[in-house]
Amino acid sequence: MIPYRRKILANGLTVVVNRDRSSKLAAVNILYRVGARNEAPSRTGFAHLFEHLMFRGTRDIPNFDLPVQMASGDNNAFTNNDYTDFYITLPTANIETALWLESDRVEGLDITPGKLKTEKKVVIEEFRQRYLNQPYGDQTLLLRALAYEKHPYRWAAIGLTPDHIGKATLDEVQAFYRAHYHPSNAILSISADLEEERMIDLAEKWFGELPDRPTPPAPIPQEPPQQAPRRETVERDVPATTVTVAYPMGGRMSRDFYTADLVYFFLYVWESSVIYTRLVKERRLFTSVNAYITGSLDPGLFIFTGQLLPETTPEAAEAAFRAEIEDLCQAPAADYEVQKVKNKFEANTLFGELNVMNKAMNLGFYEMLGDPELINREVDAYRAVTTDDIMDFCRRTLQPEKSSTLIYKAR
Repeated sequence: MIPYRRKILANGLTVVVNRDRSSKLAAVNILYRVGARNEAPSRTGFAHLFEHLMFRGTRDIPNFDLPVQMASGDNNAFTNNDYTDFYITLPTANIETALWLESDRVEGLDITPGKLKTEKKVVIEEFRQRYLNQPYGDQTLLLRALAYEKHPYRWAAIGLTPDHIGKATLDEVQAFYRAHYHPSNAILSISADLEEERMIDLAEKWFGELPDRPTPPAPIPQEPPQQAPRRETVERDVPATTVTVAYPMGGRMSRDFYTADLVYFFLYVWESSVIYTRLVKERRLFTSVNAYITGSLDPGLFIFTGQLLPETTPEAAEAAFRAEIEDLCQAPAADYEVQKVKNKFEANTLFGELNVMNKAMNLGFYEMLGDPELINREVDAYRAVTTDDIMDFCRRTLQPEKSSTLIYKAR
């Protein structure tokens, strides 16, 4: 159980705090409700670009990292399709350093032509290195574009093409900052060995006077139901052919999410898992297999993927995945196997709660979902999933007509 207090400041900033009596460190996390889903199709990658720009200094603090280091702290950030997250850990006695820094860049980011030019180069080079110039780099990009037709999940957080960042103007970037980086679009979450009222007072001290500039969010195009299977085959200079099959599934707040997560754990999480044992060890069709879910805020994907042995054809690989799916749909998993997966998840959750940064980050995440108390209820949600739920989910979701299959062939 993670106790917390929550307050919305007059400028719209949501503050969620937790007293962690076991830690000598404080964790300060600020989540902005902006990710790739909030970008225009003609200007993708902006949320990720801002992950970089937010460390380039403000009008008052030209070097963000130096005060963190002087306070014996550490900081970083990440961007995904749904949100952008910045976090700092440091000794509790120095917590106001983190609050000072984060409050300053909510409103005072100094976006100059020179800084923008530098970070554009960094982001474009990252795009090339991670997605264009390494084996299998563009595989996830191709899969997203295949599985989604309307929703902005059809591109990754890095964007559709490096040209979008390359051609971004200073006016466009500043407009994106004004639209998305302001108090009412942010969640500040803190975990430290301080009285909760004290942490809320500190949030009020450092953030309460910041002006808000609320902008009505643009509507997110929703994906229509998939009615027919989709396929794409590409050839690349890679060591081995891979086959990936994706199926649309419910969003992060749907009941299906918990069932899907258990199915994923059951299928793959350890080497004695079902598909690893059958398809790699016993039938020797693949060198490796994986199953995972995207966990997106809006409806996401349940994905099977595997790297083929040289003698395995893509058709045989697809048939093998289909056979595993049919087993899930027709034969209930053993109760003790499902319970083992639930126990594994619960242990991971409890272990994660020992980390002060995990607590702060998770409080911000669940607040973004609209239900901060879910941080204390999710284990029960997993416990409630039955073997019948698993079969029902598989029958409704893992249907051939809803599949998107990417054949990534070795030349």
